[in-house]
Amino acid sequence: MVTKPFNSFEMAQAQFDRVAGILDLDQPTRDLLRFPLREYHFTIPIRMDDGTARVFRGFRVQHNDARGPCKGGVRFHPQETADTVRALAMWMTWKCAVVDIPLGGGKGGVVCDPHNLSLREQEQICRGWVRQIAQDVGPMRDIPAPDIMTSGQHMVWMLDEFETIRGGRYPGFITGKPVTLGGSLGRAEATGFGVVITVREALKELGLRAADTTASVQGFGNVAQNAVKLYQQIGGTVVCVSCWDQADQTSYAFRKKDGVNLGALLGITDRFGGIDIQKARDLGYEVLPGEAWLEQEVDILMPNAIEHQITADNVGKISPRVRLIAEGANGPTTPEADAAIRERGVFLIPDFLANAGGVTCSYFEQVQSNANYYWEKDEVLGKLDLKMTSAYIAVSELARKRKLLMRDAAYVIGVSRVAQACRDRRWV
Repeated sequence: MVTKPFNSFEMAQAQFDRVAGILDLDQPTRDLLRFPLREYHFTIPIRMDDGTARVFRGFRVQHNDARGPCKGGVRFHPQETADTVRALAMWMTWKCAVVDIPLGGGKGGVVCDPHNLSLREQEQICRGWVRQIAQDVGPMRDIPAPDIMTSGQHMVWMLDEFETIRGGRYPGFITGKPVTLGGSLGRAEATGFGVVITVREALKELGLRAADTTASVQGFGNVAQNAVKLYQQIGGTVVCVSCWDQADQTSYAFRKKDGVNLGALLGITDRFGGIDIQKARDLGYEVLPGEAWLEQEVDILMPNAIEHQITADNVGKISPRVRLIAEGANGPTTPEADAAIRERGVFLIPDFLANAGGVTCSYFEQVQSNANYYWEKDEVLGKLDLKMTSAYIAVSELARKRKLLMRDAAYVIGVSRVAQACRDRRWV
């Protein structure tokens, strides 16, 4: 039997259809919100370091801008697809709405693997991506940001190309920039910290003290690293993390039952979040197959990597001890696994609530860049905590009031706000 590969966009549409039914949306509104308003597909020809020419595929999808300019990252990934970008753009629309920031949903990508590209080649891809889309993005139209395998340096190259084309200074064009070029303090921590802020609030509902809990974390990139950092600060113990190993083209989990040492692990981690296996063993970590992160005897699971990681095939491996799942990644749980998690009574914080800290702080950066006035780090993180806590409480209260799942409650809030903006504009 051949298993049909997961399609992120079909999954995003199915989630929307479910909530459209709960909200009893009229057909024109459903037709409008099920698909992106605009899509751009293009090629990016560059000259490689060895003198050969190579052409890369690029995308930008603008799902909906009724509530404000589109917002969303640009990821570099060898398995990037148009449907993945469509799904991520749609999820970004709901994410911005659920935390009530005046932005819409967008997403971009390039089919490439930065592991196998020099910095000069990556720079050429960044500049080529902007050249192809420069007339359709901008501070008041569509604001890109970093995503998987892109960084502040990539954003600087994109900003420089955009400003060269437009002939001016537009720091609000892009977020995730280095602080020295108009970036926001606290941006690096924002997504991971946002995940743990929602975990903190969920633990209060569950009657658990963070100090009495343990967690297993998938991923060890920026989101996971900062989630581990804040979770440890509030008293929790992380016993397992996982990462992708580029050399072996597979993933590994690293377990230490008395708790991982974040500082020591960061010292043996590359810029893509890959942990040195031998050095980890030398530090006393058990090195396990990558999926072992899901099977740990812990209270909390945090999938902080990529889509479709908890599926019908592996959801049964989750320990009966697990009380809480916080989706730091976008779309990490398939609908079939979602149903199984629900049946087991596990409390789940959905992705576009749990990981909304990143876009929230990106919004803060956009505001600061456009005003040319920058806030101190404590102010940024304080505003982040307020936004994330308020959004969590709103979703949780609606879930209890209407007897909805947290995912459905978050969707109801996000979709209803976007639908109302479309009605107010007389689009439908």
